[in-house]
Amino acid sequence: KNNKLWAGIDNQILTVIDEPKPDTVIPSPYITGINIMDNPQLFSDRPFTESEIKNIDTIWNKEKESFYLNKQLPKDTGYLQKNKIQWNGTEGPYHLPVNLQLPYNQNYLSFTFTGNHVSNPDKALYRYILEGIDKNWSPVSDKPFSENYRDLPSGKYTLKVSSKGMNGKWSNPAAFNFTILPPWWKTWWAYLIYALLFLGALRIFSKWRERNLRFEKEKLELQVNNRTKQLQESIENLKSTQSQLIQSEKMASLGELTAGIAHEIQNPLNFVNNFSEVSVELADELKTEIDNIDINPEKKKELESLIDDLVQNQQKINFHGKRADTIVKGMLQHSRSSSGVKEPTDMNVLADEYLRLSYHGLRAKDKSFNATMKTDFDERLPKINVVSQDVGRVILNLITNAFYSVTEKMKMKMNGQAYEPTVWVSTKKINNSIEVRVKDNGMGVPQKVLDKIFQPFFTTKPVGQGTGLGLSLSYDIIKTHGGELKVETKEGEGAEFIIQLPV
Repeated sequence: KNNKLWAGIDNQILTVIDEPKPDTVIPSPYITGINIMDNPQLFSDRPFTESEIKNIDTIWNKEKESFYLNKQLPKDTGYLQKNKIQWNGTEGPYHLPVNLQLPYNQNYLSFTFTGNHVSNPDKALYRYILEGIDKNWSPVSDKPFSENYRDLPSGKYTLKVSSKGMNGKWSNPAAFNFTILPPWWKTWWAYLIYALLFLGALRIFSKWRERNLRFEKEKLELQVNNRTKQLQESIENLKSTQSQLIQSEKMASLGELTAGIAHEIQNPLNFVNNFSEVSVELADELKTEIDNIDINPEKKKELESLIDDLVQNQQKINFHGKRADTIVKGMLQHSRSSSGVKEPTDMNVLADEYLRLSYHGLRAKDKSFNATMKTDFDERLPKINVVSQDVGRVILNLITNAFYSVTEKMKMKMNGQAYEPTVWVSTKKINNSIEVRVKDNGMGVPQKVLDKIFQPFFTTKPVGQGTGLGLSLSYDIIKTHGGELKVETKEGEGAEFIIQLPV
């Protein structure tokens, strides 16, 4: 009646309402719940107690502006806290969490929703989209829940749900924001640690590389120094060898020249000596024949005087001829070449051998000769490569000269002054050389002739007792071996000759 609807029950209640108008309101949908790991979850500003859950009504609650389906509440209310799910309070009639943050291992999700359609709610249709995963809206369906989203990567997501009622119009979408947190190894502080570790490793690698480079540099410098040292030693050895070769060539050339001259002199010298001796014999025979001839006594005396002068002249010729013969033999010895083969030689044994040889040789010539011999040999002396025959000649020559010097001084001390002739022979290793010292307490070498004693044919001995070739020969032999021959002397007190040979 009058476009109104009348309804009554048993004459007790009468309801009069206007005729329903077409539905023009577009109702908004609601997101009603979140299932995490296939379990519905109840969010609150604080954890619910068991009694609170039991007392919550299962229908609309105006005071709280929400309603709950009690049968869907999780029995384990501590699930959210146990799995470190975080949110900042709740909002809306369904107490959806604000700023929901889910750990990376709690990313199996689904959502429930509803549309606020009073008339015929069973005919409501829904569609949804999860921004960040879905590219398009889901197919339209009357189901008030979403599909399951699993293995969601870390990041921010927004779920949007839209509904359509009997009027055929889609509502503005309801939205819900949440975040999937990355695992700890993908967090910013993890990346910071990675960066720090990388920088630390880079620093360590840099230090290690720097240390290795420094070590390689030191090693290279050491190798360069060693090679340089070896090169210098090679150069020194080359120079020494070159010097020795030059000296050897000089000695060889001088030896050949000396030998040639000596051989040439030897033959006429032999004739001079022989004929001088024969001439003396002939003069003696002539003197005997004169005695058998009867001549004037004065004339006979005059002839005998002439014969005596002739004999004296021949004797002087013979004396100086023999001296010349000694010099020639010395020259031949000077020019005589040895084997030239160097071999490891014990200088202690060599020095001791030639000391005894010289002493007994002088004793064989002169039974009255006597002198004290003292030795000081270094037992740690290494063997060295020398021509033992040549170096032995040097040692023998120096020891013989020392014995001669103490013998001459002993002759001068025959007036009763106390004097003990002594010759010392010692060996010692000094750095990279071996020293052999021959010392005596004889006459010494006069300072004015000290610079000449190593010159050929120079001698301080009386005429006829020395050729002046011994020290010259010794000096050349030691030089050929790359060593040195030196003398330290004090006139009237003795002399010390020093042989230095490289090890």
